[in-house]
Amino acid sequence: MDPRTEKINTLLFDWDGTIVDSAHLGLQAFQKSFAALGFEFPQETYEAAYSPNWYLIYEAMGLPKEKWDRADELWLQHYGEQIAGLVPGAEIILRQLQQGGYRMGIVSSGSYSRVMRELEHAGLRDAFEVLVCNEQMQNKKPHPECLDTALGIMKSRKQQACYVGDSPEDIEMGKSAGVLTIGVRSSYPTSWKLLSFNPDIYLESLGEIAIHFPPSIKVYSSV
Repeated sequence: MDPRTEKINTLLFDWDGTIVDSAHLGLQAFQKSFAALGFEFPQETYEAAYSPNWYLIYEAMGLPKEKWDRADELWLQHYGEQIAGLVPGAEIILRQLQQGGYRMGIVSSGSYSRVMRELEHAGLRDAFEVLVCNEQMQNKKPHPECLDTALGIMKSRKQQACYVGDSPEDIEMGKSAGVLTIGVRSSYPTSWKLLSFNPDIYLESLGEIAIHFPPSIKVYSSV
């Protein structure tokens, strides 16, 4: 048993890149959205500036602020033309954690309707107690507001919780919230920077989480 995780009973997950392999769909939606707005889409700038906070992407790409809301609408429209699939092994490991008694939730910068649709399509809705999304955030990642919201809903202690994500902002947010941070490598552009943000635990794939959270242990009470 990993001593860093032995008292953890609450696992909060990022969604895009961490549980679903959505990087290619997100990129295509951005490309189509910029084309519809009549703006260039420099791939290198996108990869360098990528963030879960889309406004930072828009700003780096030179999209005028008055176009941001429309860009959001177009992105959701184009992204909704397909449904992202789970990363390899995600369903198995999440079910193992659920059966092992761990409490789980999702904290995502994505829209509630979109993430819920993908959750239901994957057949995993029952695995998570809480879903906190963009609509419930006043402050974007890496501000800890959304993590604090999820922990409050679940009535979970920070000392017994962790956050699993694939972006530097996820690690920054987890550290700001005072929870254990777990970085997992994904195909999103900035995921390669994870190690430089010093997550408490680093995983090359989500399946490796079983090493740190054996599915057949007695889980500590949150009270």
